[in-house]
Amino acid sequence: MLTLSAAPPPPEGRGNRPSASTGHPLTRSKVPLPVNFTDANHAHPSPLISSPQHGVCRFLHSNEAHTVTTLPAAARSDGTAKTRDGTRIGYRLHDRGAAAPRAVLIHSLAMDREFWEPVAAELPASVLLYDCRGHGASDKPAGPYTVEQFADDLADLMDHVGWRSVLVGGASMGGTVALAFAVAYPARTAALGLIDTTSWYGADAPKAWAERAGKAVAEGLSSLVAYQVTRWFGDAFRAENPALVKQAVDVFLRNDVKAYAETCRMLGTADIRPALSSMKMPTAIVVGEEDYATPVAMSEALNKAITGSTLKVLKGARHLTPIEQPKTIAAELSLLLQG
Repeated sequence: MLTLSAAPPPPEGRGNRPSASTGHPLTRSKVPLPVNFTDANHAHPSPLISSPQHGVCRFLHSNEAHTVTTLPAAARSDGTAKTRDGTRIGYRLHDRGAAAPRAVLIHSLAMDREFWEPVAAELPASVLLYDCRGHGASDKPAGPYTVEQFADDLADLMDHVGWRSVLVGGASMGGTVALAFAVAYPARTAALGLIDTTSWYGADAPKAWAERAGKAVAEGLSSLVAYQVTRWFGDAFRAENPALVKQAVDVFLRNDVKAYAETCRMLGTADIRPALSSMKMPTAIVVGEEDYATPVAMSEALNKAITGSTLKVLKGARHLTPIEQPKTIAAELSLLLQG
């Protein structure tokens, strides 16, 4: 299904390896919730048609609207988890309590956990954000890196916070990691949100990503800024939101160059295409109409390969749509949460 929209709609281990922690089910509450992963086969979820910020959520069931109390405000905490190979991962948890559904959001290349904050604030869920290895406050071990390794990091982080099964969302690099996680840990992936991403960057990707890595190492990350900002954000957005553009650039420039280069090479070799047809979890794919980094054709390929997935193209948006259109992205993820 392909739609074009400029605004949001109304509002254990690898394979079957058991998790190191039993954690909690996605939700154990028996009261009506804005999200319900316990009924994965429910064909007609109730659309969220008002903002959770207003104190109530309104739903439509069989042509009848009713109101339920929203989840409590999120309690924010930051922490550090250690992965199976000893790498320390910095994370932030927005916890709305035991009754809340749960989502993990994975950032784009050279960004950090702050990338998803505007979206997390809009979601009626407990949300786990983190810095991938090589990024932000997390350790930056020597490479090589792989998307499968990044998926294992997420599984270990979920064990650390006691989460079993969640909505996994990712943007750009984060979407590729989300796909790798869904392949390795299908029982822990309640749903997938794939934003501005791909399962494969193309036949020339190893060479192209290696060249970008080499430029960063030889000339510094500042040599890539002009190239990056025009791919990240549309012309109008850059003109109207210089502070947000600067914030993204500042995060980019704080990256460790060697870790950045290793992550570039990782993306160049990533190829998850063979596993896409086996994915059965609810999946929403969103991409900017003007995305040059992971063009619409890449999202169309995901949509074709993942049975039952949906595809939305955001008019006028480019590559970092969670920053350009956070409410739209939150609305799409909220629909998955209702699943």
